[in-house]
Amino acid sequence: MARMGNMYGPDATFLGVPEADLDVPESFANADAVIIGAPFDGGTSHRSGCRFGPQAIRFTDYLPHDGMRPHMALDVDPLIELGVVDVGDIEMPSGETERSLNLLEQAVEKVAKSGAIPIILGGDHTIALPDVTGCARHVGWGKVSVIHFDAHADTGDTQFGSLHGHGTPMRRLIESGACRGDRFLQIGLRGYWPEPEGLAWMADQNMRSYEMAEIVDKGIDKVLDDAFALALDDCDAVFLSVDVDVVDPGSAPGTGTPEPGGLSARVLLDAVRRIAMELPLAGVDVVEVSPPYDNGEITAYLANRVVLEALSGIAWRRRKLSGESIRQPEEPLLTNRRPLER
Repeated sequence: MARMGNMYGPDATFLGVPEADLDVPESFANADAVIIGAPFDGGTSHRSGCRFGPQAIRFTDYLPHDGMRPHMALDVDPLIELGVVDVGDIEMPSGETERSLNLLEQAVEKVAKSGAIPIILGGDHTIALPDVTGCARHVGWGKVSVIHFDAHADTGDTQFGSLHGHGTPMRRLIESGACRGDRFLQIGLRGYWPEPEGLAWMADQNMRSYEMAEIVDKGIDKVLDDAFALALDDCDAVFLSVDVDVVDPGSAPGTGTPEPGGLSARVLLDAVRRIAMELPLAGVDVVEVSPPYDNGEITAYLANRVVLEALSGIAWRRRKLSGESIRQPEEPLLTNRRPLER
């Protein structure tokens, strides 16, 4: 199937990066990261609208859509240095859940096997199932750990009688063996779901969940230290899944299941950057942006920056591993600057 661009609305790539086509492998052969849109909200249990999330994440920025984004703190331009391209949206028709998820899994697997990191723009969190599965088919079954930012565990057995929904993907992933329960790290949980039966199932899988009270008590850096040690134990890569409802709805109102009392936007961005700088990422998804409920595009701006922080951290890490000089984020801003080359 030829590239369709955005499934809903005018075609545009993420911040103006070059377009590519999954049916034309040479169009992304030189890319180290590939943007994939997953415009699916057939798995929502409350407020819908995140089928329009990929478009909002691509479009929302006050800067020119010129395919350049120099990172002030890290002194990298991830869009240029990683050769980022955008293959557009996967066809994910409402009402055809299994077909939609299968098409997305095939796309993610194709990108992963090309050597690039798939960056998936959701869509509701149902898509985590094909996203992580597609990466695991490349890295190795059970060899991808997951770091999952979310207010909700998404470990339900069924949702309205269905195995697939945004409340069930993490259970499906563990049941399939694509990833291990004891290498599944959840950060930001709070509120009133899942019920005790769901929490008992999670405990049986040896999942590690960091509830907001623990994060407040220990601090995010200590939580990340702990999560990193687990994530790299007997696993070869990490999948980062970010549900924007991990952030307090005062900073991310445009989402389907808002839960008060979450992370600040600043804490999330810093955490995502650190994860990308320190861990070998197999893939990233950013999900649950629902533009119809987004006041002043607050949530879309945040999601756009989550993607950029992840890409910037990846670019910084690659420079470091190659032996190039790198700038530490804590260095004074205007020292050791160098012009970036396209």
